[in-house]
Amino acid sequence: MPKAHGCGGVKTTFSPLLSTAGRIAVTHNPLIFSGNSNPQLAEEIAKRLKLHVGKALVTEFKNEETRVEIGENVRGSEVFVIQSISKMSNGKSGNDALMELLLMIDALRRASAARISAVIPYYGYAKQDKKTKGREPISAKVVANLLKVTGAKRIVTMDLHAAQIQGFFDIPVDNLMAIHVLCEHLKHQGLCDDRIVVVSPDAGGVHRAELFAKRLNASLAIVFKRRPQPDVSEVTDIVGDVSGRIAVIVDDMISTGGTLAKAAEAIKARGATKVYTVATHGIFAGDAVQVLEQSEIEKVVVTNTIPLANLEQHPKFVQLSIAQVFADAISRITTNRSVSELFATTEENPKLDGSVLLPEPVIS
Repeated sequence: MPKAHGCGGVKTTFSPLLSTAGRIAVTHNPLIFSGNSNPQLAEEIAKRLKLHVGKALVTEFKNEETRVEIGENVRGSEVFVIQSISKMSNGKSGNDALMELLLMIDALRRASAARISAVIPYYGYAKQDKKTKGREPISAKVVANLLKVTGAKRIVTMDLHAAQIQGFFDIPVDNLMAIHVLCEHLKHQGLCDDRIVVVSPDAGGVHRAELFAKRLNASLAIVFKRRPQPDVSEVTDIVGDVSGRIAVIVDDMISTGGTLAKAAEAIKARGATKVYTVATHGIFAGDAVQVLEQSEIEKVVVTNTIPLANLEQHPKFVQLSIAQVFADAISRITTNRSVSELFATTEENPKLDGSVLLPEPVIS
């Protein structure tokens, strides 16, 4: 039976999947492939698994159509394709990232891979999970259909914008969480207990903020807002006491930054000493970076589900690595162990040690 050393010096045995009628048994260590959206994260995940990123040509033809060619044998293997559906480091759009992912899955399926899992750190189109008015698509569902039809047998993602998106799939979905990584960073900065108040930037994020408040032993406040048009928001009220404390705004993603900038301004007006913001996905669309740099926010903390170019030029921004979380999840999927155990607190399961989930900041 093939073996590999897992992360943190723990020996991990990759067990083959059992052969069943009509299915091919996995007989190799898991294989990791990556498109062009976040190759740095893919390399880090593979390194923590003591594996390498597989050879694949993912580029364009002269007519700008996506070209994919898998460069090694995948027959009978368990394969994980790592690709965020977001703007890529080479300047191409999230639509190009999605097409790369779909074609890579199709190529792997046609090459007789036993099982293909799409590892999507940031699931694009997630905000379009319902119709807000007539004659609109439900784009998140369309993406789900495309992934399933192409040949994905499992989806591994992180902090979906709406948890009900999991119901768009008829295949297993592992919705990982970045809360451990973000909370440990805040604790190391002394941002916990009575020093802070955790703030939800809208009513829809209250549950997420409650989880942060519980882990940080802090109180909770809520910002109420309205959206007169897409990507534009106005703060209408703040519920909760923020006076004399550091406010930590928590969200799943930062897009244009306008909502956070206005929320920070309103929170400071209510007496908060400082304002920090943490989010899983740093989309930073348009001039978001400039908007946040000119805002009342002290620090913007995100993870590397989406790469942030020229981070060293923006000292207000901190990007944390979530590679260990994905590496642990991939290891558990391959060896048929529970993924949900990764996110249980030590109080809920005393046998768990969450220390392996604490990565170092990419740049701080």
